[in-house]
Amino acid sequence: MAHKKGVGSSKNGRESAAQRLGVKIWGGQKVQAGNIIVRQRGTKHNPGNGVAIGKDDTLYALIDGTVNFHKGKRDKSVVSVIPNAEA
Repeated sequence: MAHKKGVGSSKNGRESAAQRLGVKIWGGQKVQAGNIIVRQRGTKHNPGNGVAIGKDDTLYALIDGTVNFHKGKRDKSVVSVIPNAEA
């Protein structure tokens, strides 16, 4: 008989939960103030008009309106919210 403990179960258990990153509200969709638009690590998408950035790089809407993805300076992705009055 083996007197060594099997190490299968004791070496498992380090699987962490997914972070649920990505675009939550796409271009052309309506958004309310405070809604999260993009959850990201780093600034893959940058904030434009009507959008703010959180300390974890999350982009969220400051105003009600329609989400708009476009290219900014140096071909960077910028996310803006167009107010409902203009949309």
